[in-house]
Order: sequence, then structure tokens, then C-alpha cells
Amino acid sequence: MGPEVRPGEHPGTDGGCAGSLGALDILAVDPGTNESGWCRYRAGRVIGSGVMTNEALRDELRYGTAAVLAIEMVASYGMAVGREVFETCVWIGRFIECWPRPHDVRRVYRKDVKLHLCGTSKAKDANIRQALLDLIGPQGTKKEPGPTYGVKSHAWAALAVAVTAAQTRAAA
Repeated sequence: MGPEVRPGEHPGTDGGCAGSLGALDILAVDPGTNESGWCRYRAGRVIGSGVMTNEALRDELRYGTAAVLAIEMVASYGMAVGREVFETCVWIGRFIECWPRPHDVRRVYRKDVKLHLCGTSKAKDANIRQALLDLIGPQGTKKEPGPTYGVKSHAWAALAVAVTAAQTRAAA
């Protein structure tokens, strides 16, 4: 996967075309109530990923140097929701406001991730993870790391958001 990269650090540029979102450095977030997954993604490669507390991620986002922030957005499907969903919504807003260019944040809905990566809105997390492995490559081992080495937990959902944002026109 290369050197350790934190969400707010700039891993450099690869000379990609600025007109193509797929060539841009994308920081994607899978928000949660207390901690969130994140993934740096550029030109089809995972640059860094992890899970951190929302407070720490918020602080990192203030110095965001990625070209794009893509964040998974909550959608209403008519079902009753609990405190956790509302708390996550609050954090989404806080993350967006911390980004240096809040009007340019890409909001990506889980339904769109499922449709883009799996072709069905009924896909489960395991289906999405397998689609990402098929698209980007295997994790590999510590001795021989693969393209998705180090991605774990909520960072998989963040990677799915990054890939969807890179390959589609997610709402800004």
C-alpha cells in the first residue's frame, strides 16, 4: 500500500488529469456516531485507510489537502430511525463544515454504492467488499501486501464511497 498516510496528509500528486475525478486524490468517509472509517484513494489505488474517532477525523479534515471529500450520506426510506442515525447526521454536517471547500463535498448514498459496485440495491457488505477486491485487487499479506492491504473495518465502506465517487458523478 505504500507509506502510512493520515487523512489530512497530502501523499503527493501523480500528474493525473484534473478533469477526471478518477485521477483526483479523494478522501472518503464512512461516518458513524463515535468513530468513522476513512480512505484516501487516487487513480484506482488505496493510498491510506483507517478508522478514527470523529473528533480526531474532524480535526484532520480542517487541513484537508485531498482534491475531493466524498462522504456517505444518510437517506430516509420511510422507516423509523433511532438516536444513532441522527447523531451520524450531526457528524456528517460537522465533517462537511470542517472541509476547506464545504460546497464541493461529494455526498454518496449507500444505495448508489450498492448499485454501482454490485448492480443491485440488495447487496450486502460482503458483496461490496468482494466487488472492491475484484476491482482493485487482493489484500495480500504483510510480506507481500496487495492493493487493498491494510483496509479493514469501516474503511471498506469508505473505500466503496471513494470508488463510487471516482467512477460516477456523485452529488456535490
